[in-house]
Amino acid sequence: MAGRNHLFIPGPTNTPHEVLSAMHVPMEDHRSPIFPNLFKPLLEDLKKVFRTEAGQCFVFPATGTAGWEVALTNCLNPGDKVLIYRFGQFAHLWMDAARKLGFDVEAHEVEWGKGIPLDAMEARLKEDKNHEIKAVLATHNETSTGVTSDIAGVRKAMDAAGHPALLFVDGVSSIASLEFRMDDWGVDGAISGSQKGFMLPAGAAILAFSQKALAAVETSTFPRSFFSLKDQMNANKDGYTPYTPSTPMLHGLRKALDLLLEEGMDNVYARHHRLGEGVRRAVAAWGLQICAQPGFESDTVTAIVVPADKDARHVISTAYNKYNISLGAGLTEVAGKVFRIGHIGDMNDVSLLGAIAGVEMAMLDNGFDIKPGSGVAAAIEYYRSTAK
Repeated sequence: MAGRNHLFIPGPTNTPHEVLSAMHVPMEDHRSPIFPNLFKPLLEDLKKVFRTEAGQCFVFPATGTAGWEVALTNCLNPGDKVLIYRFGQFAHLWMDAARKLGFDVEAHEVEWGKGIPLDAMEARLKEDKNHEIKAVLATHNETSTGVTSDIAGVRKAMDAAGHPALLFVDGVSSIASLEFRMDDWGVDGAISGSQKGFMLPAGAAILAFSQKALAAVETSTFPRSFFSLKDQMNANKDGYTPYTPSTPMLHGLRKALDLLLEEGMDNVYARHHRLGEGVRRAVAAWGLQICAQPGFESDTVTAIVVPADKDARHVISTAYNKYNISLGAGLTEVAGKVFRIGHIGDMNDVSLLGAIAGVEMAMLDNGFDIKPGSGVAAAIEYYRSTAK
């Protein structure tokens, strides 16, 4: 098929040409005297993306999933109790990872389409008089349902309860895309991955930890080796890593950070909001619903609910095979019920209009009762009226 595949999944995302070019480098000596010239500024500039001055950033040659393990095993002790709300596939996977690692996981079920229930969480923390809960695990942006939770509200609830638990946040599909303010929100461990807002291939777990969390590292007895923050800190202070890094990934990260910081993080957040709102206007014009309930809509991914007599997998298959467009599938509990449009990373108005047009064609081919061009028209009017 002529032309390239158009990637509209919520990760991996499109990698800008400038980032791909920056990664095309010869292999180099990661123990050379000049390697810190690359690595040290990366760790400092990452703090500008996480919006932290007091925290410390880390890069592991791994994935966001590995980042969950880094946070849990470095800052907690075996058998510690953690609190999590399960409202999507990735909250489920984090819960499952904590259980496999031997933590005492207190999980509360929440309807898929909603996010963290702040009042219920505050009440539960107030009940925990003996502070048995050692960490709250909060999924900021649940990509399976297109739901964003209020992390500032989570911190407010924890403070209202007077609870000293650590706050760990899965920001894999939010950090570098959605508003994220580590210091202001009192986040102790922020977990991200390279393949979402950072616009890189998968392969780097990018994290930040507060001083409170780093102090907890000193008393943690959990066994660890590759995921040791202590080993990272000992090597990072001199501008090195405790083992062989992916140097092409680091060069790509350098360029990605340059692009993000040149645009300005507040502008990055605003751009993602505009893109997401345009998709939501298109969905409304089709007469369809999104999975996220009001107040929880994500600006990086929209999960679109298909009518009861339709199968979302048919839309995804048609879009890929006939129009060379990749859409996100519904996962587990919403498999076949939703398809997802990712609007994260290297995206603009025109690229999203292409996604909306392709989705319209795929839905029409599958007998959806929609008016051709309706979603595209709604998005066009919104993007035109809000363009600067």
